[in-house]
Amino acid sequence: MLTIHRFNCAGLDVHKNLIVATIGITHSRTLVTEYIQKEFSTLNFDLENLKNWLIEHDCFEVCMESTGKYWIPVFNVLETAEKMNVVLVHPKYVKAIKGKKNR
Repeated sequence: MLTIHRFNCAGLDVHKNLIVATIGITHSRTLVTEYIQKEFSTLNFDLENLKNWLIEHDCFEVCMESTGKYWIPVFNVLETAEKMNVVLVHPKYVKAIKGKKNR
């Protein structure tokens, strides 16, 4: 049986000039997951927009890969949000949802 640990969480694909953010919202009654995706630049004002977008969707659990050094400013901005839990993981241990990768 499938166990869902987080019903509302986000994954970030961080690049040099672009961040692709995907929020997965699983509805507790139907266990159907809805995905919302949006792109942000890595400029400071857009990192704030990313943080606000996550908060607007009540998403306080965020996971991102530790590729290169591009994750550092993203992490620094997101950790300033109250209740935000940002997890930095090694790319080896992060699996994409099959069929959802669009790049």
